Parts: sequence; C-alpha cells; structure tokens
Amino acid sequence: MPKGYIIVTEAIKDPVGLEAYARAAGATLIASGASILAVDDGPQQLEGEWHGDRTIVLEFESVEAARTWYESAEYEKAKPLRHAAADTNMVIVAGFEPPAGNG
Repeated sequence: MPKGYIIVTEAIKDPVGLEAYARAAGATLIASGASILAVDDGPQQLEGEWHGDRTIVLEFESVEAARTWYESAEYEKAKPLRHAAADTNMVIVAGFEPPAGNG
C-alpha cells in the first residue's frame, strides 16, 4: 500500500493566527503518526503558477490514514484557525510504487 501525502500551499494573512493553528494541528499530526517532510516559505517555482507564501508536505502511512486525519474530530477543531489565518490549497496524493518486477 503506498504512502499518503498531503501537500498544502498557504497564502498567509495572519501569522500569529497561523501559529495558533500550527500548535492545535501539531498535536493531531503527532497522534496520527504523520511526518512533516517539508515546510518552505520560499519554494523554488520551476513552471506554472504556484499559490501562497508557504508550502508544506506531510507523509502518512497511507492515503486512507491521511484522510482519516483530515476528517478527524480533533483536526476539525483546528481547521477554523487555519481558515481564518490563511488562504489554503490542500491535496492528498498517493505515493508511487513501481510495478512489480520494475524496481
């Protein structure tokens, strides 16, 4: 089963509010077993248009685990803090696993 990743882009409107969100969300990430792979306030855009000031990459055991975290009652309490502090884009993607015999 491939890992699940959540990729977030944030256009920060309220840095202090976003810090409050990070504290609230951080505890839920720890409880879910997620790993924070990247937090970058200056991603190097190569092509196309990119949204926001900050890009974050989270890793979960699976896509299902990522969705379970996102929909959890604990994280639901943190979401309004994020919505108030930043305009956010967020996606879940599945990690790549090469077909059997090709790796």
